[in-house]
Amino acid sequence: MGIFNFQGARSKTKKKTGESIQVSDYMSKKLITFKPEQSVLEVMETLIKHKISGGPVVGRNKELLGIISEGDCIKQINESRYYNMPMENFNVEKFMVKEVETIQGNVSIFDAANKFLESKRRRFPIIQEGKLIGQISQKDILKAVLKINGQQWRG
Repeated sequence: MGIFNFQGARSKTKKKTGESIQVSDYMSKKLITFKPEQSVLEVMETLIKHKISGGPVVGRNKELLGIISEGDCIKQINESRYYNMPMENFNVEKFMVKEVETIQGNVSIFDAANKFLESKRRRFPIIQEGKLIGQISQKDILKAVLKINGQQWRG
C-alpha cells in the first residue's frame, strides 16, 4: 500500500521577503501636485482639503521642480504680515524648496526607512527618466512593514 497525500499539488510561488519589498511596491502614484505659478493661498486650500502636509511642484513635462509644504506656507504668511503685502501676490515658486532629495523606486523598504531616519524628511519623490512617477511617505513605509508576515522577521 502506498502513502497518499490529500493536500494536492502546491504552487512553487516565491514569497517576497522584507528585504525584497521595494519602494515602487508601495509608492503613491496618484499625486496631488502643484505648479510654480500657483498662489500659495491655493496651495493652502488644497493641503487642507486633501489632508496632506505638502506635495511636489512640477513643470509642464512632469519634471520635479521642488516641494511645497505647510511649513513653506507658514513662512509665506509670516513674510506677508511683515511686509504688509497681500498673500495673493505670492506664488509657489518663491516659497518651495528647490533642492529636493529623491529616492529610487528599486530601493528596499528597509533602506528607505533608514533614509527617512537620516534625513528627517516626511516624503521622497521618485523620479524615472527625469519625470516624477511617484512618492513614498513615512506612512507608506509603515503600511508596507505591517503587510510583511511576522515570520519573516526571524533573523
